[in-house]
Amino acid sequence: MLKRVSVLWQNIRQLSGDDAYERYLKHYAEHQAAQENLEPPLSREAYFKQWQDSKWRGMRRCC
Repeated sequence: MLKRVSVLWQNIRQLSGDDAYERYLKHYAEHQAAQENLEPPLSREAYFKQWQDSKWRGMRRCC
């Protein structure tokens, strides 16, 4: 039962975007960490700010 609740919670976090930073770190480790002379991954705060800036940049209205 606990396993099912855990899986459900992980699915909810994925659907809501709450696990975006963890997915970013996983992607960074898989694809970019092997390359040399790269910047370290963004902090949680910097990642969230970058996400917010890209989401709300520009005019977003219908009229």
